[in-house]
Amino acid sequence: MKNIFLVVISLLMLACNQQAGNAVTAIHNTASSKNTASVYQFSVAALDGGVIHFSDFKGKKILIVNTASKCGYTPQYKELEALYEKYKNKLVVVGFPANNFMNQEPGSNAEIKEFCTQNYGVTFPMAQKISVKGDDIAPIYIWLTHKEKNNVLDAEVGWNFNKFLLDEEGKLIAHFGSKVKPLDDEIVSRL
Repeated sequence: MKNIFLVVISLLMLACNQQAGNAVTAIHNTASSKNTASVYQFSVAALDGGVIHFSDFKGKKILIVNTASKCGYTPQYKELEALYEKYKNKLVVVGFPANNFMNQEPGSNAEIKEFCTQNYGVTFPMAQKISVKGDDIAPIYIWLTHKEKNNVLDAEVGWNFNKFLLDEEGKLIAHFGSKVKPLDDEIVSRL
């Protein structure tokens, strides 16, 4: 009788372990399937009042940059525009004005648009002002900065003019800090 009891207990333990393994696999498979999304799932309000659909950029690389009008890196707008013009057949630059760092983008969307156009001749797509960190971080920046979402890397947007490069399939391939200029070889060599 004691042997039968031990056999039954052993079988129950084996069955529980088998189910636990399957549950972990199912959770793992569900998690990885959620992480296959590309940037193409996002659409954002444009500075000009329209909508920027990232799915419209399929087949081109995308450089996403958080921008500010009153920052020491603001002159990078000129190089961003030059990069966009030079490689526009295979690259789209998308600017995201953000006021997360020392109030360096305090203007309204209309003021930001006027500043970018008049001072730097910006023609690349610009989104409406968003937050790139903190409690009110925009969904696209959650995706860009969390490996669990983008499957590539965790990144912190440490200042204005951080850059995220995505491939022709909308997958994140690199993050560059503010000091990397748009026309630096670190970026251009990946286009």
